[in-house]
Amino acid sequence: MQNKKLKIRLKSFDYHRIDNFAKVIINEIKSTGAKISGPIPLPTNIKKYTVLISPHVNKDARDQYEIRTHNRILYILSPTIKTIDILLKMDIHIGVYLQVNI
Repeated sequence: MQNKKLKIRLKSFDYHRIDNFAKVIINEIKSTGAKISGPIPLPTNIKKYTVLISPHVNKDARDQYEIRTHNRILYILSPTIKTIDILLKMDIHIGVYLQVNI
C-alpha cells in the first residue's frame, strides 16, 4: 500500500464539530507513522429557503432560513494496515459525515 492514497471527506452543519473531528483523525493517523495532508477547507454549501408566514393576508411577511454544509478533505499519503484499522475502529462524532475513498 505504499503508492496508494486515501482521501477522507468530512461534512457537517457545524464547523466546530468538523474541525475537532479532523484534529482527532490527524492525531490518530500520525501515531501510526503515515503522512497526512490537510484538513483542506472546501467552499461552504449554502441552501436558502423562504417561507411565507401568513399566506392569505400579508404576502410580504416571510421568514428566511439557510442550511450551511461545511466540507473538509484529508489526504493520507502513505497509509499502512495499522492506519486503516484505526480508521475502521474510530468513533465518528455525532453530526459529522465521513467518506473514505482510495
